Amino acid sequence: MPKSIFSVGQERLQDLLRQTRLQAGFTQVQLAKKLGRPQSFVSKYESGERRLDLVELRLICKALGIPLTKFAKQFEKSL
Repeated sequence: MPKSIFSVGQERLQDLLRQTRLQAGFTQVQLAKKLGRPQSFVSKYESGERRLDLVELRLICKALGIPLTKFAKQFEKSL
């Protein structure tokens, strides 16, 4: 079984995170500032270098103005 970090699901999650950020009108720098994190935090999870836990994902969704449940539905649909 391949590691999940290299899975299609992981790639779709990264794409959806990037798309959601762009649709909300944020640059990586702007989102990172809103999260109180360095820009590299956003870059690393969007590129797959870093994985997110559910608490972090919830905070990102909140910062982008999208409910976590809606994001999860979009993710499921992308699969």
